Amino acid sequence: MKRKMILFAALIALMLFTLTGCVPGGGSYTTDDPAGFFSGIWHGWIAPFSLILGIFKHEYRIYEVVNSGWWYDLGFYMAVIGGGVGGLSLSRKKKKVEKVVYKSKK
Repeated sequence: MKRKMILFAALIALMLFTLTGCVPGGGSYTTDDPAGFFSGIWHGWIAPFSLILGIFKHEYRIYEVVNSGWWYDLGFYMAVIGGGVGGLSLSRKKKKVEKVVYKSKK
């Protein structure tokens, strides 16, 4: 049991390290090489983590300011909307619907 907890903690630490390595506002994008469509998708997926990180380190943002424009926006909003709505729809349990057949009296 202790070994599983250590492995789980190491996995969480690795995931957080990976996520913080490519957050918006980190300075990895320039005007010559702006964030594009796929960066927008990634930044949309990690937006909740970016928000939490931005509370403690003010140079990080949810949205990359140095971006390619419309394509970055499209990827970002697709990921934000798809991640939130898709995650909610996957977590719902489907209810069984019973069909009731009524017999008419003659």
